[in-house]
Amino acid sequence: MKKLLVKTLGCKVNQCESEAIMNALVGPKAGFASATDGQADVVIVNTCTVTGKAAMQSRQAVRQAIRNHPGARIVVTGCHAQTSPAELAAIEGVDLVIGNRDKHLIPERILSDLSMDGRADGLTACPSLALPRPFDALPGIAHGERTRPFLKIQDGCNTFCTYCIVPHARGRSRSLPVAQVLDQIAELGRLGYHEVVLTGIHIGCYGQDLSPSVGLYDLLCRIRDAGAVSRVRLSSIEPAELSDAIIDLANVGERVPGRLCPHFHVPLQSGDDQILKRMHRPYDREFFKERVLAIVDRLPDAAIGVDTLIGFPGESEMAFENTYQLIEALPVSYLHVFPFSARQGTPAFSFDNQVPPQIVKNRCQRMRRLGENKRSYFYRRSIGKTVTVLVEETRDKLDGRLKGLAPNYLPVRFQGPDEWYNTFQPVTVQRLSGDGLLEGKPSLTSDYGDQGHAA
Repeated sequence: MKKLLVKTLGCKVNQCESEAIMNALVGPKAGFASATDGQADVVIVNTCTVTGKAAMQSRQAVRQAIRNHPGARIVVTGCHAQTSPAELAAIEGVDLVIGNRDKHLIPERILSDLSMDGRADGLTACPSLALPRPFDALPGIAHGERTRPFLKIQDGCNTFCTYCIVPHARGRSRSLPVAQVLDQIAELGRLGYHEVVLTGIHIGCYGQDLSPSVGLYDLLCRIRDAGAVSRVRLSSIEPAELSDAIIDLANVGERVPGRLCPHFHVPLQSGDDQILKRMHRPYDREFFKERVLAIVDRLPDAAIGVDTLIGFPGESEMAFENTYQLIEALPVSYLHVFPFSARQGTPAFSFDNQVPPQIVKNRCQRMRRLGENKRSYFYRRSIGKTVTVLVEETRDKLDGRLKGLAPNYLPVRFQGPDEWYNTFQPVTVQRLSGDGLLEGKPSLTSDYGDQGHAA
């Protein structure tokens, strides 16, 4: 069998798509084996372009694949391929550049090309994403070695924040029809998975393009009613789309099948109202604050993740302090801190009052320290509590203990047998270790009752 390697950069949506491509090609039917080590016959690099650094790392990954796998066919896809196809096609050794619009055709294209002699004919396939179009589902379901598979239910974005290249790389918002979402979750349940992570570029816009239109809340209710898996988790959701009704779906007992996990990743970007306006973000700091407090009011132990974008043009010291002080005052659980990266093709690329790089670096460092403190405090609050952990199928690399996630995204390590892989186990959190991770001891009781060992 020929060997296939997929290298993925960027977001959970990219990871989901890479896994779907792997599932479509690996196996006796398509004739590929996964190249876990050694030489690959085909290498797919699924790129990212959300920042200048991500684009640079994507090009580096392409060149590394060419060096490490001489003679292999090199296929480049993803967001950097969509926005800069000529730049990637110019790299000597690249055989094919396929943008996001035709990503679902990659398995077919690879099998077709490999049936011919010589190299692939037609180097680039990156048609425009400007016009509305239906959701393109990749063949197969995205599941692999992970215990919690991703399911992409939405793609694209219509918002066009002034700093963001993603709408140009992903196109307009489009959704996987409800029936197909339910079918794929049911199939994942039949395959033995107990938690599914719903992903998308702008997941809160799910269903607005469907006919008849449907909302994310309605979809989550349908998933809960079907009960095909025990847990559903959202990868992220914009503050303007995080309704009380969606929050309340997580405010139920753990024995409810299809329960939404009490974990919300809510992008803030800036806590300064003037910067938010320049970013074209559809909320202000008070609205964001109200949404976070609404979560905590209903779900005191919920995990709340926040994205921040530091150094946006015009971000004065006071504007940065507004962001810092807002996050410092709110009960958030962890931060993702990104420095502003000017992306050609976006309005912010030519904005005046650019912030000097060293100032951006210093502000990011300060914000990351705040994030570390927030995470540590959130973890310490769980000490002494018993949580239901979905056990991963790989052990901790350092000490060999089992590891897994609680519903509220707490990562816990503990002793236990291999038979607990991919089962729910009640674990009492005992301490926060020196490396910043939680350690616990298996308990004898679980909210799952008889499901605790088999879910």
